Amino acid sequence: MSLLSGDPPRSRLLALLLVLILLLLAAAPFAFPGPRALAVAAKILIFIVLVASYDLLLGYTGIVSFAHTMFFGIGAYGVAIASTRMEPGWTAVGAGLLCALAVSLLFALVIGLASLRVRAIFYAMITLAVAAAFQTLSSQLSWLTGGEDGLNFKVPQMLRPAYKAYAQPVLGLNIDGRIITYYLIFLAALLLFLLLLRIVNSPFGRVLQAIRENAFRAEAIGYHTVVYRSASNVLAALFATVAGALYALWLRYNGPDTTLSFEIMLNILLMLVIGGMGTMYGAVLGATLFVFAQSYLQDGLHVLHEAVSAAGLIAPLFEPDRWLLWLGVLFVLSVYYFPGGIAGKLRR
Repeated sequence: MSLLSGDPPRSRLLALLLVLILLLLAAAPFAFPGPRALAVAAKILIFIVLVASYDLLLGYTGIVSFAHTMFFGIGAYGVAIASTRMEPGWTAVGAGLLCALAVSLLFALVIGLASLRVRAIFYAMITLAVAAAFQTLSSQLSWLTGGEDGLNFKVPQMLRPAYKAYAQPVLGLNIDGRIITYYLIFLAALLLFLLLLRIVNSPFGRVLQAIRENAFRAEAIGYHTVVYRSASNVLAALFATVAGALYALWLRYNGPDTTLSFEIMLNILLMLVIGGMGTMYGAVLGATLFVFAQSYLQDGLHVLHEAVSAAGLIAPLFEPDRWLLWLGVLFVLSVYYFPGGIAGKLRR
C-alpha cells in the first residue's frame, strides 16, 4: 500500500494485469530475445511515463494541452545536443538532462502563467501553436539540432552495444550495453511512475482533482487555481522531459519527427483514452496495448490473411497494409465498451 501510495488497483483483474505487465517487462530481454522485442518493450516503458505524466495534466487537473510532445522533444534534444558537443559520457548525459529540465521548466511556467487564465479550448489552441512553432524551429536550427536529419550521438561506454558486462552469458543471454540500457530505462520508468502515483494521491493531487471537478468552487474555498494548474503543468512537463531523455538514450538519435510530431501527441491521447483518464494505472494498460498493437498488428494480419486467403471476399479485409484500419476499429470498440477506459471500468 505504501509503495502504491495508498491507491491500490481496487480490482483483482486490474491488479493481475498490472503484475503481469510488470513481470513481462522485467523479464523481456530473457523471455523475448531479439532486438525488435526489446525495442518494443523499451518503447512501452518510455510511453508509460509519458502517458502517465499527461494523465496528471489532463486526467487529474482537466487541462487539455497539445504541447506535451514539445517537452518530450526538449528532453531528447538536451541529451543529444550535449552528447554531440561534449565528450560522450555520463557527464554529457547529466548536463543535457539538467539543461533540458531547466528549459522545460521555463517554457512550462511561461505557457502556464500566460495562458491558463483563458478558457480550456483557447488554452489548447495556444499550446498547439507553441508546439508547432517549436517543431518548425527545431527543423530550421540545423547548426544546433541537425535540422530534418536530426542528431546521431554516442552514449556512455557502458550503454553501447559493443560493451560486454560479463564474459559468459547469463541465463543464456549476453549482457551487453543494450541490455544495461533497457534495465536503466526499466528502473527509471518504475520509479517515475511510483512518484507520479505519490503526487496524485497527495494533498496536492486532491486539490488538482477538485479543480478538475469544479474550478470555481476550488477557488471559492481558498485555493489559487492558477498556481495549482501551473504547478501541474510544470510537473507534467518535467516528467515528459525525462521520458524524452530516456528515449534518446535508447535510440542514440533524435530528430523532429522522432519526438516532436503531432502524431505522437495523438498517440498519447489514444493511449490515455484506452487505458483510462484519471487513474494512472490506465497509462500502463493504454501504453502497453497501443504500442504492442502498433508493433505487431501488421504481423497478425499477415497470418490471418494467409489463413483466409481462399475466401475471396474476406481476404482483402485482412491485408497487412490495412493495419491502421484495424487499429482504428480496436480503438472505437475500446471506447464503446470501456467509455471510462479499461482501468477506469475495472476500478469501478
